[in-house]
Amino acid sequence: MSAKGIYTALSGAIAQAQRLDTISNNIANANTTGFKKDQQTFREYLTSVEKEPQVIKVPRVPASVDSFYDMQGFDQSYVDSSGTYTDFSQGSLISTGGALDVALDGEGFFEVATPQGIYMTRKGNFHIDGNGALVTSEGHPVLTSDGEGADVSSRVIQINPNAGALSIAEDGSVFQGEELLGQLSVVKVLDQSTLQKVGNSSYRFRENSTPNVEILEAPKMRQGFLESSNVNIVQEMTDMIAASRSFETNQKAITAYDAIADKLVNQVPKA
Repeated sequence: MSAKGIYTALSGAIAQAQRLDTISNNIANANTTGFKKDQQTFREYLTSVEKEPQVIKVPRVPASVDSFYDMQGFDQSYVDSSGTYTDFSQGSLISTGGALDVALDGEGFFEVATPQGIYMTRKGNFHIDGNGALVTSEGHPVLTSDGEGADVSSRVIQINPNAGALSIAEDGSVFQGEELLGQLSVVKVLDQSTLQKVGNSSYRFRENSTPNVEILEAPKMRQGFLESSNVNIVQEMTDMIAASRSFETNQKAITAYDAIADKLVNQVPKA
């Protein structure tokens, strides 16, 4: 029993260590614009369910009620990490007063062009690059909804630095003076579980997944605002304390099983 129990405790310790890593990453990005927190998910791995049925039926205890039940000699329950999922709930909107700061108030993602393809983000701290294009803080062009499916170069917003102030309407229409330069492309991802984080609060579709998006015809934006991270520091710290205590409990269980095994091997034979 001790040999099997130590692996159960070990799986629990590994699971809590992974949970601590996820919580630590959330806390580290508590002030990152547009960041969405992750949560670790686990499932119970029961060997009697997962493994193939035994061909030979061996009674547990001869001549007892327990003899009517099949013996699964190595049946154990383990903690199995089933991955992480991202909480896409909206963060609070913070006023910056910046003319090129845009926050999405509601669902959707901005589309941006990168060398790896089109990414999606809710990080709206844009600026103008040396070529007059409206780009993200990483230098990726922000796309318009005009010409959807066409070459992305035709969907980049070009700004004339000498043509007047820039304004962005609630629906994403970008004006320079009285001239309409285009409408920011905002897409709704119908299955957000297909999204994968790629850093800098950006996302792409996972490999072998089917992109399922639709253009939001009337998105709601707020110029001069940015969306903050949706990380709740108090909740994350509480979760970190709980995970740390659970990790310590599993460590103690491992130590106890190790001590039992030591007695069985080194002391019982000498008795």
